[in-house]
Amino acid sequence: MIFKWIFRAVICFILLLTPVVLVAYFYPEKFLCVDSGRASADVIVVLGGGVHELRAERAAELFQQHAAPRIIITGAGDDEINRLILRQKGVPASVIEVEGNSTTTHENAEFTIKMLRAENIHRVILVTSWYHARRALKTFEHFAPELKFYSRPSYATFGREEWPLHGNGHRMRLEFLKLPGYWFRYGVNPF
Repeated sequence: MIFKWIFRAVICFILLLTPVVLVAYFYPEKFLCVDSGRASADVIVVLGGGVHELRAERAAELFQQHAAPRIIITGAGDDEINRLILRQKGVPASVIEVEGNSTTTHENAEFTIKMLRAENIHRVILVTSWYHARRALKTFEHFAPELKFYSRPSYATFGREEWPLHGNGHRMRLEFLKLPGYWFRYGVNPF
């Protein structure tokens, strides 16, 4: 009797999970990309990585649209490149701050949230690549639920025809592995 119940539960779970897996496989942009739409905030946070994915350019664009008066660059390694790009795009050096120690999305959130709390910031626009937007947003929300976060990703390499050229298929597969990894390791619910 118990085995029938377990068997039925497993079958129901598989039937419920199959459409989600199919949508994620064929339309990963619908699952991974989160865009909050037009938002006004106290600061824009540019997550490191993805220099070729125009994250800094997206942040400069939002700054020029007066979405926020300041920008924080987070992430070791490409923080100076992102600062240079922001400066080239017309963002004044006086409004750019750098957190240059983090190497993961978890550390981006951990180290940047300390800065945000110390500076009494309440509303934050997160800029990252479109396929990284869900995990980044959920991670920051998880570790600072008292703050309001908006996701305004870069859409570089968003077109399906560009994926093979830029290795997005590989990045998306990794992202689908990292989402449950962050759920189990840090308690960051991806939904």
